[in-house]
Amino acid sequence: METSELEKSKAHITVEIIEYVPNSVVIKTILKKSTGNITVMSFDSGEGLTEKTSPFDTFAQIIEGNAEIVIDGASIFLQIGQSIIIPAHKSNHIKPNGRFKMISTVIKSGYE
Repeated sequence: METSELEKSKAHITVEIIEYVPNSVVIKTILKKSTGNITVMSFDSGEGLTEKTSPFDTFAQIIEGNAEIVIDGASIFLQIGQSIIIPAHKSNHIKPNGRFKMISTVIKSGYE
């Protein structure tokens, strides 16, 4: 996983920050702080993330392609430009649905 943040005070085209890698999920950190982080991810066809539960809400926004996000067993299909808040303490995973890119934002405050 890439851990260097993006250069500050410089404009970026978010969808171009990360490329697809065959048979892989690629994650790049945009911003990482003790109170949360923002990452951009690319998923090659057939690639997803395994089921997990986070102690924090996660805001997921599709910036290229489309994706299926499963929250507590319910499938939600998102297209480019759509987003969803994955609630804290709910099981969730991202199922393969072709190539896509997304931004993930986690805010850690408020759950102490």
